[in-house]
Amino acid sequence: MKKEFDKVWEECLEIIKDNVNAQSFKTWFEPIKPIRLQTNVLTIQVPSQFFYEWLEEHYVALLKKVIRKELGPDGRLEYSIVMENIYGVKPYTVRVPASNKKDTRNPSVNMPLDMSSTGTIRNPFIIPGLKRVTVESNLNPDYSFEHFVEGDCNRLARSAAYAVANKPGETSFNPLLIYGIVGLGKTHLAHAIGIEIKKKFPAKTVLYVPSERFTNQFIDAIQNNNTNDFVNFYQMIDVLIIDDVHFFSGKEKTQDVFFHVFNHLQQNKKQIVMTSDRAPVDLQGIEQRLLSRFKWGLAADLQPPDLETRIAILEKKAYADGIDMPRDVIEYIAYSITSNVRELEGALISLLAQASLNKKTLNIDLARQMIDKFVRNTAKEVSIDYIQKVVCDYFNMGIDLLKSKTRKREVVQARQIAMYFAKQLTKSSLATIGMHCGGKDHATVLHACRTVNNLMDTDKKFRHYIQELDKKINLS
Repeated sequence: MKKEFDKVWEECLEIIKDNVNAQSFKTWFEPIKPIRLQTNVLTIQVPSQFFYEWLEEHYVALLKKVIRKELGPDGRLEYSIVMENIYGVKPYTVRVPASNKKDTRNPSVNMPLDMSSTGTIRNPFIIPGLKRVTVESNLNPDYSFEHFVEGDCNRLARSAAYAVANKPGETSFNPLLIYGIVGLGKTHLAHAIGIEIKKKFPAKTVLYVPSERFTNQFIDAIQNNNTNDFVNFYQMIDVLIIDDVHFFSGKEKTQDVFFHVFNHLQQNKKQIVMTSDRAPVDLQGIEQRLLSRFKWGLAADLQPPDLETRIAILEKKAYADGIDMPRDVIEYIAYSITSNVRELEGALISLLAQASLNKKTLNIDLARQMIDKFVRNTAKEVSIDYIQKVVCDYFNMGIDLLKSKTRKREVVQARQIAMYFAKQLTKSSLATIGMHCGGKDHATVLHACRTVNNLMDTDKKFRHYIQELDKKINLS
């Protein structure tokens, strides 16, 4: 029967291709796989719950038409949704008839603590002495969907963000986790969700908060003996947007309180949006019970922008600033800066500043001069893993030994040197560095850095080690 359902779906695709644009066809129809045809019911497999809901909302009428055209008036469509089991079991499928949605989310988890509010709750965002009742959303109006340039590199994340903004708390992608390396637009999308929700649902309480600020507020709450107020405040939020959730790594008590806030919001169908610099499976130092909840919804990644998207970003930025920029200049910048959106916009700003302040013509020659300096002067941030590899190669030891609990002098010293360079050359927190170096805490990392600094001042041979390693690492 394989040929039969394959042939039916191929014929359906031929019709669909004539009714949607090329990009929509590539994004929403090419990933579909036909898997079964039984008594006029064609079953197609879609990669996620989000994918299924998007098809149902935007293309179900078209799908019904083509199915009935190929299978007759009794022809029907059924989805097979690939679902990831949070308990580590292999992915499985859920069969859903078209236009008959069911709530396939995981069941709510009961919160073990009694966090019920009584009396006035202290708002951690209000400075003592100032009287403010409303909760400020902390959203940047410049980071809207209108200012976000869509491309192949970010289409899934952008579509998911827009769907969440239209139905906060009502879709299966709750939480929504947007992840990717620095400078690709995670924070922009997070703000855009909040801005759109405030526009469409003004009665909802939306709050954007960086993870570091959440942690600092929690520390203040502990010191002031008002932890319950802190928890109750966050449980009242309708849409909670936590930026850089990877910074919770190693902070056990912060993770514990966030776990209870998360459970309460999710149970009450409040929307949770998070950003991270890596996928949930790659997050280290985060408790397993929290990681499993991160996987309940949708994790959408952002990739470095392709050439067409980079050109579109530069054109949009120049247009917004009222600059008539030559096409060859835009293309030269787009070809030269490929890493991320932040550096791309930085190069454009530098070029405009050069032209304006030095009264120079904005042309390809000026772009070449500026880009050459910009690329050479832009420091490349190395990773903790790369630093560990260089240190281990230098001292001729395995990375597993460096991360082990052994107290051998030569291993401890190599571990301390790796921690020192990780603190100097990366933006990682002390807790994250410690987790990468065998599960050490932040105090151990601080001690390591002090020890290395002291030895450099007193031991000539040790100082030579550091100088040699510095050269090797910075050649990356």
